[in-house]
Amino acid sequence: MTVPFFAAANGSWIRSTPAFADGRLFVASMEDVMVGLDATDGRQIWRKDFRKEFGTGNQSFGFACSPLADGGHVYVQTGDGLVKLSGKTGDIVWRSLTKGGGMMGGAFSSPIIAEIAGVRQLVVQSRSKLSGVSLDEGQELWSVAVPAFRGMNILTPTVIGDQIFTSSYGGGSFIFQVSRNGDAFKVSELWKGKNEAYMSSPVVENGYIYVHLRNQRVVCLDPGSGKALWTTKPFGKYWSMVANGSSVLALDERGDLMLLDLNTEEFVQLDGRHVSDSSTWAHLAVAGNQIFVRELNGLLTFGWDTATPESAVR
Repeated sequence: MTVPFFAAANGSWIRSTPAFADGRLFVASMEDVMVGLDATDGRQIWRKDFRKEFGTGNQSFGFACSPLADGGHVYVQTGDGLVKLSGKTGDIVWRSLTKGGGMMGGAFSSPIIAEIAGVRQLVVQSRSKLSGVSLDEGQELWSVAVPAFRGMNILTPTVIGDQIFTSSYGGGSFIFQVSRNGDAFKVSELWKGKNEAYMSSPVVENGYIYVHLRNQRVVCLDPGSGKALWTTKPFGKYWSMVANGSSVLALDERGDLMLLDLNTEEFVQLDGRHVSDSSTWAHLAVAGNQIFVRELNGLLTFGWDTATPESAVR
C-alpha cells in the first residue's frame, strides 16, 4: 500500500515499533496485520488480520500504533478501535473505542498503562479524543476531546501523577486532570498552550516536560502553566528520546545523535555526533551498553563506553 500524497515524503513503510514479552515478539505490518513470533527463532506462532476480523480496510497512513504487551496480553489501536489480544494465541479478548478513528481512519498514537486516580488503566489517544479504558473489560472510564488538524493526534500520552499531557498538530498543548468519586471519573482541562507537537513524544524530568515541536524546535514546558521556559533553534522534523534521569539520548531524523542534560534554565547538549546520512525516523533503542539506530536502509549498533572519565559513544 501507499500513503496519501501529502505524506509520501515520509515513505510507505512500517511505522509501528515491535514489542517483546514472554519470549514473543509482536510485529505489526504496514497493512492491518499483526503477528506473534517466537523470539528465539522467528517462527510465526499466530497471525491476526484485523481487516478480515472486523471487516475494515487498511488505515490511510498504514498501521502506525505500536503494540503494548502486558500481563500476557497485547493492546493495540487498529483500523477501527482498540483491541486486546492474547499474547499466546492472538485471540481477541475485547474490542473498544470503535468509530473513534477520525478523519481518514486509523490511529497514530500508542497506548500506555498507568495508575491514575488510584486505578490502573489504559490511556489511549485516538485521532479525536483521549480516553481511559479498563484493562479487564475494555470499558471507557473517561474521555476528553483533543482537537487536531486532520486528526493528527500522534503523541503517546504522557502521565504525570493524575495529570496527562498531550499535544497535537494544529491543536496546541494540553494538560488534563483526572479525578474519581467512587466509580465515577471526571476529567478537566487545566491549561491549553499554543505550542504544537507533531510526532515526537516528550520526556519528563522532575515534573518538567521536554518536547520537540511541529516548528522543529525543542521546548521545556512548566507543567503548572504550560509556559515555555526555554526554546531552541530548529532541528529536524522528528526526534526520539530515551531518558535516564536528567541524561537524555536524542536522535534527530537527520541522523544526528545527541547527549543532553535536562534542566529548566537552558538547553544543554553535552555531546553529539552524526551517525547516518540516511533518514533516522525509527525510535532510538538502548539495551545495556548498546545503542541501536534504525536508519532508512540498515541498522547501526554503537557501544556506550563507561570505562573512561568522559562517557563516549564508540
